[in-house]
Amino acid sequence: MQHEQPPSLPEPDSASAAHSDLVANHIRTQIEAAGGSIGFGEYMQHALYAPGLGYYAAGAAKFGEAGDFITAPEVSSVFGGVVARQCAEVLAQIPDGEVLEYGAGSGKLAVDVLEALERLGSLPTAYRILEVSADLRERQEALLQQQVPELMSRVSWLDAPPTKARGVILANEVLDALPVERFVRRDGAILQQRVAAAGREFAWVDAPAPAKLVAAVEAIEEELGAPFPEAYVSEVCLAAPSWIEGLADVLQTGTAFLFDYGVSRREYYALERSSGWLRCHFRHHAHNDPLVLAGIQDLTAWVDFTAVAEAAVAAGFEIAGYSAQAQFLMAGGLAQELKNLATLPLQEQLALSRQVKTLTLPGEMGEHFKCMALQKGALARPSAFGLADRTHTL
Repeated sequence: MQHEQPPSLPEPDSASAAHSDLVANHIRTQIEAAGGSIGFGEYMQHALYAPGLGYYAAGAAKFGEAGDFITAPEVSSVFGGVVARQCAEVLAQIPDGEVLEYGAGSGKLAVDVLEALERLGSLPTAYRILEVSADLRERQEALLQQQVPELMSRVSWLDAPPTKARGVILANEVLDALPVERFVRRDGAILQQRVAAAGREFAWVDAPAPAKLVAAVEAIEEELGAPFPEAYVSEVCLAAPSWIEGLADVLQTGTAFLFDYGVSRREYYALERSSGWLRCHFRHHAHNDPLVLAGIQDLTAWVDFTAVAEAAVAAGFEIAGYSAQAQFLMAGGLAQELKNLATLPLQEQLALSRQVKTLTLPGEMGEHFKCMALQKGALARPSAFGLADRTHTL
């Protein structure tokens, strides 16, 4: 099936359109080299991460009002304030502990966490940022230098995960950007949905699924108690277990906080969710067609947190908590953060009220976004899961 740009999306400017053509040509070259089609996971990898071309590797603005989407740290600094309170609890138990942030986005979370940890008297020995995008690294460095110049001596950037770390790992909206494979149940078989070139566009084609994908889907069906129905389409993140394993290799003692939109496996593969969880973002328009605007729109897939928990336990982590973002914030110190801001002028108070609603209301980010904490070592459970821990639902 050939795809054209959904009519509801804004037209890209000429520079963005030209860049998208470059990315599309790169992907078409990969498709030709592979014999006519590539798995969607490979397509997503090229569209997001191709060196110098992919969405996260090139120079366009991505975060905030000028970009394609807004993350929780961009909504309000109170998010980072609550996260910092949880970091402080961990760091108090680990002498010389550090904070390691995976994929720091705009750098806003790093700024807010560092500022709050300084207020709390709980600054880490180091705040390291693992960032694969040279462009994002420059933006992060500029923001941190502008906002917290006095703390820059503690901040450093990494091109690859460190050998080991002790303290806190933060990963905000990292899991949803891991490439996923897409499958469909058709005529009793599990097929892989692949991407082929169709003139200047891209199109879905079904093909026999590789053994690893078949095994993963069959394991899900066995757990759910029945095969998926005819024409059921969804995704599996085959990359998640190795990413979690890498996290476990790095973190010797401490807590990893993972923030993302996602659900449990039973919700993820509910029969009524028959077209999957892919989501695309372009200029604050969300849609579900990943085969357009190659390289200039964000491609994401909601997270199967049951799969994350299984991989974490297998890698040696303990699940220290799992809750919706609203409950995490309220139990983790939101009231204290707001109390600290009680002297703001009225207009700023009103703006803050709107921000908190965005972060906590079920129809906004409060329910769709979750936090999962993974722990290694004899540490106290983070207080942010004291209100409504949902680990038992996974």
